[in-house]
Amino acid sequence: MDIVKILQTYVQKMINNTPGMKILLLDDNTTQYISLIATQSTLLSKEVFLIDKIENTSREKMKHLKCICFLRPSSKSVQLMIDELRNPCYGSYYLYFSNILTKSQIERMAEADQQETVRELQEFYGDFCAINSNFYSLNLQNYQIFGDSLSTWNNETFKRTVEGLRAVLLALKKRPMIRYEKNSALGKRLASEINYQIQQESQLFDFRRYDTPPILLILDRKNDPVSPLLNQWTYQAMVHELIGINNGRVDLSKISDIKPDLKEIVLSADQDVFFKNNMYLNFGDLGVNIKNYVNEFQNRHHNSDNIESISDMKKFVEEYPEFKRLSGNVSKHVTLVSELSRLVSQNSLLEVSELEQNLACVNNNNDLKEVQNLIKRSNITNESKIKLVLLYTIRYGRQNINEVKELVQLLLQNGISEEQTRTIEQLIKYAELNERQNEETTTSTIFDKGKNVFKGLKGVENVYTQYTSKVADIIQSLLKGKLKDQFYPYIEGSIRDRPQDIVVFIIGGATYGEARDIAKLNEEIPNVRIIIGGTSIHNTKSFISFVKNATSVL
Repeated sequence: MDIVKILQTYVQKMINNTPGMKILLLDDNTTQYISLIATQSTLLSKEVFLIDKIENTSREKMKHLKCICFLRPSSKSVQLMIDELRNPCYGSYYLYFSNILTKSQIERMAEADQQETVRELQEFYGDFCAINSNFYSLNLQNYQIFGDSLSTWNNETFKRTVEGLRAVLLALKKRPMIRYEKNSALGKRLASEINYQIQQESQLFDFRRYDTPPILLILDRKNDPVSPLLNQWTYQAMVHELIGINNGRVDLSKISDIKPDLKEIVLSADQDVFFKNNMYLNFGDLGVNIKNYVNEFQNRHHNSDNIESISDMKKFVEEYPEFKRLSGNVSKHVTLVSELSRLVSQNSLLEVSELEQNLACVNNNNDLKEVQNLIKRSNITNESKIKLVLLYTIRYGRQNINEVKELVQLLLQNGISEEQTRTIEQLIKYAELNERQNEETTTSTIFDKGKNVFKGLKGVENVYTQYTSKVADIIQSLLKGKLKDQFYPYIEGSIRDRPQDIVVFIIGGATYGEARDIAKLNEEIPNVRIIIGGTSIHNTKSFISFVKNATSVL
């Protein structure tokens, strides 16, 4: 169940099915999908001499070229394809769509192909972003998920989510049993619709049956608002939290004196061995690995400069052009880790994170005082102060509403705007913190379900990584046969045997930290394959924006 390799196989089939010189024509969506799993040099080596977008209507006519089209079967892309076929720029067309086409879409394209330039038409189910081998996203961060309330879907987003999740299952060749969180109206509707789609497209879903069927587990972000709010200390998750990863790219242009070739860098486990080996390591181990790599090069070139710190490494890399030429990839990582280190120090994130972890993992009589102290400090960012109050509210808000009000006042007294403090009330509404009674996910279990899942396996790594996401604990319970049907019902039937394949989907977005926890479970537990994804990928900034957007429907 390697989601990256599956999409790469689709791309290889498209290209290998079309010998000779060719152009690759994409749309806005498939451009994002392809950019994550294939490099331009790889495509060029397969005689793809030009990549363009179907939205570009001023393309030059080149009848000597074959054209591979990989498009989403959206009404916009299909119409653009129809226009293209009526007035073709290229000699022949090989059409591949990332999801299921309707009969009328096929008929309209056939009718437009008066010059009979179409040589092939296929569906390749790659209608999602493959982030890591076990992590996917539908990339719907700019979509409003909710309809006229927090328990109803926006119709357009619902349709897009169903299509994307259906494509994931078709790509994986899985016909799963479906479970969802009982307290999520959105989850129940999505589970029902996916089940209906599987039955409607029974021929497409006619895969080999296993003794123990795979599980599709649909979760709702509202039941774990904690994971997106915590500082991260493993490499990939940390980069997204502090800088941001957008379709596999990291923008470093704001760093002073940044070299031109490092203003935008690519982070890809598939294309970058160092990143693959270090993406789930904590920040301390990562620093040691980079230092060892630099020292290894130094020894090879008999250089005696003493490298003790990250800034020494950065200086060494900048002063040795040969090192940059031979190991531009390590130069990239030294620069990135150097920037992460600067941000951690500048924003006192070690101190902030320790309190976040305490709030997430244990009840502590000193929590209120600790939060108050950090709010008063000028070297703590406004974002960190709000995060701490949000975490305090989730843990203690129901019992101590007056203390939450006091913290909001303290935020206002320390330069936080009234608009920013509204986030606290917005989160209470989004996560339904005041309504949770007699259900599996109460305000306390939002935390308790997600703490120290791996402690019995290897011990907690350090004080900054005590917390483990709730989804990892749910998966553990599922694999032990302890996930209660009462709280996680099946849409149809039920099984008691331990599943081997589990596909997790989080309505409202997943996180890199959760993907790391799932990767760790895959590594620790034999004969189990788990992949995780969601409507989007969150860091704190995007999650707070999502909550604000969600409650705007009320």
